[in-house]
Amino acid sequence: MPDNKKFYTLFDNENGNSYEIPVLDGTVGPDVLDITNLYKESGLFTYDPGFTSTASCKSKITYIDGEQGILRHRGYDIKELAENSNFMEVCYLLLHGDLPSTEDQNKFRDAITNHTMINEQLMFLYRGFKRGAHPMAIMVGVVGALSAFYHDSTDINDPNQRMIASHRLIAKMPTIGAMAYKYSIGQPYVYPKNELTYSENFLNMMFAVPTQKYKVNKVLAKAIDKFFILHSDHEQNASTSTVRLAGSSNANPFACIAAGIASLWGPAHGGANEAVIKMLSKIGSKDKINEFIEKSKDKNDPFRLMGFGHRVYKNYDPRAAVMKKTAHEVLEELNIKNDPLLEIALELEKIALNDEYFIEKKLYPNVDFYSGIILKAMGIPINMFTVLFAIGRTAGWVSQWKEMIEDPIKKIGRPRQLYIGENTRSYKPEEKREKISLFKRLWFK
Repeated sequence: MPDNKKFYTLFDNENGNSYEIPVLDGTVGPDVLDITNLYKESGLFTYDPGFTSTASCKSKITYIDGEQGILRHRGYDIKELAENSNFMEVCYLLLHGDLPSTEDQNKFRDAITNHTMINEQLMFLYRGFKRGAHPMAIMVGVVGALSAFYHDSTDINDPNQRMIASHRLIAKMPTIGAMAYKYSIGQPYVYPKNELTYSENFLNMMFAVPTQKYKVNKVLAKAIDKFFILHSDHEQNASTSTVRLAGSSNANPFACIAAGIASLWGPAHGGANEAVIKMLSKIGSKDKINEFIEKSKDKNDPFRLMGFGHRVYKNYDPRAAVMKKTAHEVLEELNIKNDPLLEIALELEKIALNDEYFIEKKLYPNVDFYSGIILKAMGIPINMFTVLFAIGRTAGWVSQWKEMIEDPIKKIGRPRQLYIGENTRSYKPEEKREKISLFKRLWFK
């Protein structure tokens, strides 16, 4: 064995065998056991529900240290990017690995701007949905349908087509999302405008109407831009892993991103900021906050404070600090008075940041808490919250998909399982089978 390699030794006490498992080290972060050949050599699988201790890939895009509260894209700290950069620049960084020069930035912005419209035939697809359909249901359908319209960018083996598909997805997502909103409220669609920035364009398509001129508020546009940056990528989360798994079968990029949107829609993932507003509505008034805080501390009470703590971050969510500042800027700009939910949110934030229980448990307000406040203050309906998440995350999804396709050791995803079902059984004729249990019978109703 080479001297410069590290190994862990696995002992099989039952058979007296031992197996050397190579140790891989990344640029930063914990070492990783390479179990690629474990089954071949030992006949053993590993068991890791949720893959919380398993690295599914190598990646150069995003690094997270949950204990230290660190989030970096291509080596750049998220706070630095959110304060100094813009979403188009971050998209370029995620896709290409470096911040763009002025010339590259202009070319990239032009490429995105030139792809913001969608094929007019897709309008008929929207009409197939009920008016009250959830916008995320529409997003899944419309994004998946893009592959039927853009055949010239579905060859995943062509680097040029991969890049065009990436540009199209980033560019069209705000248009698709805003159209889903307009359709749901019965207003005419607003087409994108080339003279507006990415975030300004989205707000214009959301709130402009043909009967009067709409002026985009620069403070709100900047807040949306930061929202997109802070949600642009988050390593191998559920939706990103879904995109990679779908892409591992060589599915076209539009289908892969549609799969990611479907995963993001889950309330345990992208629906967290939506859950924050629902929680505030449940609390109802400021004088009931202490009652609900006490309920949240009771292990036997099912109530949980949404928007506090994070599965990955055991420290302060680094995105939350930026979003907190932005939330207060938005509230000041809009000068909102007497909004009960926002008053509850601000009071809840103040109490939680000073409560010993929350401090000890490190249950700080996270990015979902503050983003929910921002979107609510802007007048964005609650069922659009996850759509905005999807728009920002598309940059990360296409970057992760592109990296996976270009990985020379790419394999189709095929997780193993620990089988705990019945062993071999003999087939019985229908008249000799036992009567099905009442519990199982319920499934047939």
